[in-house]
Amino acid sequence: MTPSTPEAGWSSTGPGQEEATVPVPGAAGSGPISHAIFRLARLHRMFAGQLLRRIGLHPGQELVMMHLWELGAQRQTDLVRLMDSDAATMTRTVRRLEQAGFVRRRPSLTDKRASLIEPTAASHALRREVEQSWSQLEDLVAADLSADERTAALHTLERLEHNLVQAAAESSCTDKEPARPDGDQGQTDGRT
Repeated sequence: MTPSTPEAGWSSTGPGQEEATVPVPGAAGSGPISHAIFRLARLHRMFAGQLLRRIGLHPGQELVMMHLWELGAQRQTDLVRLMDSDAATMTRTVRRLEQAGFVRRRPSLTDKRASLIEPTAASHALRREVEQSWSQLEDLVAADLSADERTAALHTLERLEHNLVQAAAESSCTDKEPARPDGDQGQTDGRT
């Protein structure tokens, strides 16, 4: 069994080919790109976590801070939309950032029902460290890629993201169940 630690790295199987850091199950054989994305995302999040913990953050919190630094105070619902998150996750994230002293809430001047989340002075001191962490992470990810390879990798990732965004939009537009092979649309009372 191939070790699943990042220290295990890659073992070459031939020119330009690398072996996965974790075993690829046979059932994943029909989705090699999806399994590669899973492995990459797992390792990326692990390294991001290591870098961010050094500065008192957890993965995802730095993205909220980046939006606040760039846009200024935001309603929590706007952060949910910007991050394509959900309300419960954003509530936990903002609460943790508030407890750490990186954000504070203040009443909205235009909507008495809403409060705004704004970065604190302490968070502004953190910005450079977040930028350095992201730079280190980028260097780790693209360590042996030429400038052209980096551009091609970014383009490919953007195309993959576009494909999934389009699929998500199409699936959210369809409220009914897909037709069954026998042509039956299923029961209308919600039972199967």
